[in-house]
Amino acid sequence: MYGPTLTGDLICLEPPSDDLAGLYRDWFADTEVNLYTLRFPPSRKTSTRWIEEAEASEKDVLWMMTVDGRPIGTTQVDSINWHHRHADIAMIIGERAEWGKGYGTEAVRLMTRFAFEELNLEKLTGEAIVENAGSVRAMEKAGFRQWGLARRHFYQAGHWSDVWFGEVLRDEWVPSGTTQ
Repeated sequence: MYGPTLTGDLICLEPPSDDLAGLYRDWFADTEVNLYTLRFPPSRKTSTRWIEEAEASEKDVLWMMTVDGRPIGTTQVDSINWHHRHADIAMIIGERAEWGKGYGTEAVRLMTRFAFEELNLEKLTGEAIVENAGSVRAMEKAGFRQWGLARRHFYQAGHWSDVWFGEVLRDEWVPSGTTQ
């Protein structure tokens, strides 16, 4: 499903626009953007199908991240387990010029608030390749704590990379994004 519009101080999370499939193709074709996603660039048709599946899904909530109305990436709460009330988060900032500006941190905070306050989830988890310090930092600033490290978990760019696993529980989270 598409998430409702969530407005922060820096970014807005909103339902995807029709041009998202083309943007996905372009973002994943950029080797710097794609370095930590471990995906091959999808075709426009594949991207369109993925977006349509996300729209119809009852276990995924997808948003497009925008700054001043310009799409810069996507974010999602996915693999929602409604019985056990937990889910994963994921995001990509496809516009390299927008990296390092705090947008990822705000996106994680907005998603976390939505997941706990609107979806009534108990726990969120996220993961990032350790070299992707920005993603790890964004989750930590939003209250996530490391619960594991998978050593030599992915082979990419000619070397092995570890993967950081984090989680935040509802009773550890506070709306400001810091932990108690």
